[in-house]
Amino acid sequence: MDKIKVLIVDDQTLMRDGLKTIIDLEDNMQVVGTAKNGQEAIEFCENNKIDLILMDIRMPGMDGVESTKIIKNLHPEIVILILTTFNEDDYIIDALSYGASGYLLKDIEGDALIKAIEDAYNGSFMLPSEVAIKIAKRLSKNSVVSLEDKKKLSDFSEREIEIAKMLALGFTNKQIASSIYISQGTVKNYISNIYSKLGTSDRTAAALTIKKALDI
Repeated sequence: MDKIKVLIVDDQTLMRDGLKTIIDLEDNMQVVGTAKNGQEAIEFCENNKIDLILMDIRMPGMDGVESTKIIKNLHPEIVILILTTFNEDDYIIDALSYGASGYLLKDIEGDALIKAIEDAYNGSFMLPSEVAIKIAKRLSKNSVVSLEDKKKLSDFSEREIEIAKMLALGFTNKQIASSIYISQGTVKNYISNIYSKLGTSDRTAAALTIKKALDI
């Protein structure tokens, strides 16, 4: 069985070495490289086969959010897990909207980290409950700006507004479901209702309308 090829991106040497030690103990994983910032990560991905990246956020030069955006555009097949001590709302939303497959805090237990890597590699979306709660609270705030735009969403329930914001930010149905603790089937039903109320069946068109209406 092929090993999961992991790149560790963190500006702290001790963190890089510690993560590498934990991961290399696993028979089905291999750390194929490390990087100190987002730019080094991009360059490494250009010249090496990577399955999954553990990406820190705050790093000198290029941070993990911008690096995630660039890498996912160039290599959409690479799974990126954000691993950081920082859990500010903006970082969470930006990283996930750029295509990260999950967001883990650095106080995670070693066994839980290994499981998160395996699950993310197999297509699962990873989001700690405390992070999901922050996202839900952030996106549940009413930010409709103009009367004209408000009319477009006047028939939306609070839950539909919440889901519409995530849709506009680029969240997948799986990410939305994980963030607010509902099934993907329920998310799909909500999004169908949103499309109907907006008069479209196109996700991109719906996202653009919602962004304008909610000023996001």
